[in-house]
Amino acid sequence: MPTFYEFFAGGGMVRAGLGQAWKCLFANDIDPKKAASYRANWGDDVLKVEDVRKLTAADLPGQADLAWASFPCQDLSLAGNHAGLDGERSGTFWPFWNLIGALVREGRAPKQVVLENVCGAITSHGGRDFAAICGALLEGGYRYGALVIDAIHFVPQSRPRLFIVAVRACSPVPAALIGAGPSPLWHPRSLVRAYGGLPDALKEGWVWWGLPMPPRREVRLRDLLEEQPLGVEWHTPQETRELLRMMSPVNRKKVELAKRMGRRIIGTVYRRTRSDGNGGRLQRAEVRFDDVSGCLRTPVGGSSRQIVIVVEGDHVRSRLLSPREAARLMGLPDTYRLPSRYNEAYHLLADGVVVPVVRFLAQQLLEPLLACDTETGAEREAA
Repeated sequence: MPTFYEFFAGGGMVRAGLGQAWKCLFANDIDPKKAASYRANWGDDVLKVEDVRKLTAADLPGQADLAWASFPCQDLSLAGNHAGLDGERSGTFWPFWNLIGALVREGRAPKQVVLENVCGAITSHGGRDFAAICGALLEGGYRYGALVIDAIHFVPQSRPRLFIVAVRACSPVPAALIGAGPSPLWHPRSLVRAYGGLPDALKEGWVWWGLPMPPRREVRLRDLLEEQPLGVEWHTPQETRELLRMMSPVNRKKVELAKRMGRRIIGTVYRRTRSDGNGGRLQRAEVRFDDVSGCLRTPVGGSSRQIVIVVEGDHVRSRLLSPREAARLMGLPDTYRLPSRYNEAYHLLADGVVVPVVRFLAQQLLEPLLACDTETGAEREAA
C-alpha cells in the first residue's frame, strides 16, 4: 500500500482523493478549526497541529512514497499582495522544503512530491518564484514537471490549479507518461512561457507529463443544488432586487434572456469591485448561466461569497450557496462532516483541493510511477 505525508492538510481533501488504497503516515496543518474537521473525518492518529516552521524530520515517521503540499496561495494569487514566496503565507513553502531536504539527507526522501497552488504561482515575480521552486526540486534530487488542471473537467466548478509533480531523479519513468512536448489541455501558454524562461540547468530536470483526456463530466451545477438547503436562507425580494441593481447592463441582459427561456434557469453570482469608468471603483454583481459555478474563494480579504440565482419567467430568487452544496462542488460526498458555522465550512472548502482532480492525478500519474518504481526495484533485487 503506497504511503503519503499530507502537508497544509486542511480538511483532508487530498486524503479523500487518494482514497483507501493509500495510507497516510502524517498530516499537518496550523489551523485548529481545519484540524477539527480533519479529526472529525479521519481521526487524529496521524495529525499534528503545528506551524510547519516548527516541525523537524523527527516528526515524520517512516519513508513515505509521496509528500503532498498544498501550501498557502495568498501571496501568489492575483488578489494577493504579490509578495510571492517571500510572503508570510506562501513563503511557508521553504520550511516545508527544508523538511524534505532533511529527509533526503537521512535517506528517507519521498519518491514523489506534489505541490499544488493557484496559477498565479506560474507568473509570480515574473516567473522567478516558479524558477525558485524548480531549482529547489532539482537541488533536492528530483525531476519535475507541471500541469494546470481545471476542476471543471470533473465537477461543475471553474477552478484551474497548478500541480507540480516531482519524482526522484533515480526513479524510472515509463515513456507512456512523458509527452513529446506541452499539451494545450494541461500546459497553457503561461506555463510554456515559464518553462521557456527557466535557466538551461533547470530545463534539464523538466518532464512534460503526459495525461490522457479527462472523462466526460456528467454532473451539472443544478444536480448539486437543493431547494431547501441547510445553513442558508433565500433572500428577501428586496435583497434580490438590490443584487440585480448592482449588475452592469451586460449582466442584467443575461438575466432578461434567462427570463425568456420559458423554463427554470439556475446561475451563480459573485460581487466584484470594478472600475466605474470615471476613475472610481464600485461593486458589481456578475452572473453566469452556463451551469457551472465560479471558483470557490475563501470569504476573507474582501472576497465575496458565491450566490445562487434562480430565474423562472419573471420570478427571480437568490441566496448564498450552502456549505453542503460547496462541498459537492469540491467533489466531497455528503457523508463528509462539515463545520457547523457557515464561514468556517466555506473557508475550509474554498481552501481545499477538488477530490476528483486528486484521484485523476493519482490514477493517471502517481500510481503508475510508483508501480514502475516497485517493479524496477524488484528486478534489481532478483538480479
